[in-house]
Amino acid sequence: MNDCMELRKEDGMSSIHIEKISITDLKTDAIVNAANKHLAQGAGVCGYIFDGAGAAEMTEACRKIGRCETGHAVITPGFRLPAKYVIHAVGPIWMGGDLGEPQLLYSAYKESLKVAKENDLHSIGFPLISAGIYGYPLEGAWQQAIQACRDFLEENSDHEMEIIFAVLDDRIKEIGERYFTVVDKNGGLIQEELTPAQVDAIQQAQATLSIEDMKMSTEGILEIGKMLKGEMTREQYQQALKENYKAK
Repeated sequence: MNDCMELRKEDGMSSIHIEKISITDLKTDAIVNAANKHLAQGAGVCGYIFDGAGAAEMTEACRKIGRCETGHAVITPGFRLPAKYVIHAVGPIWMGGDLGEPQLLYSAYKESLKVAKENDLHSIGFPLISAGIYGYPLEGAWQQAIQACRDFLEENSDHEMEIIFAVLDDRIKEIGERYFTVVDKNGGLIQEELTPAQVDAIQQAQATLSIEDMKMSTEGILEIGKMLKGEMTREQYQQALKENYKAK
C-alpha cells in the first residue's frame, strides 16, 4: 500500500485521504484532537497534540473554554503546531454499542467539520477518534468516520475541504483502506459501504476476470457495489460484470 491513499474525491476540490503520518506533523488548517470532556491533556493522540502545541498554552486555552460534551467539538489555536488550529472533539467511550456510541462518534466528526467550516478552514486532519483507549472497535470507528465525512462533503458542496486521516499503525490503516475501497484493475479506487468480506469477494472475483471484462465505467462498479449490499454471491457478481459491463 502507498503511504498516502485517496479514499474518495467528491469533485475537483474536496477529498478524503488516509495518510501514514503523525497528526502533529500535518500542515493543515486544523487538526482534530481526540479530547476528553474536561479538555485536559490526556494520553495518546491528545498528549502528543498538547505537547506539540505547547502544553501550557494549550491547557490555558482549553481552561478558558471549560468543557465539551461527547459528540461535540470546540476550537483553539494550534500554537506551536504546523496546523493553525486544533479542533477538540469528544468521542464516546465504547460500552457495547447500545448507549448511542455510533451516533455520538458520527456527531464528533460532523461537529468538527462544522466548526472548521464556521472558521473558514479548508483542510483538516483527523485521528481515528475513540479507537484508542476509549475502545471503539476499529471497523465501526472507520465506518462512522468515513460516513460522517462523506455526508458533510455532500451537504456542503459549496465549501472546499480536504480531509486527511493521519494513521501511524499499519493495521489500522489497512482496515480503513479495505473497509471503504474497492480497487479495479485499471487502478481506480472506488468507495462503497461494503463489509470486509464483501471487499474480499470483489477482489477475488476480479482476479479471475480478464482486463477486457473489467473495462467498465466507474458508475458500473458503483452499481455492482450497491448490488453487493443485497448479499450478492461471487458468482453472481462475476456474471453481472460479464453480462452488463463487458467492453463491446
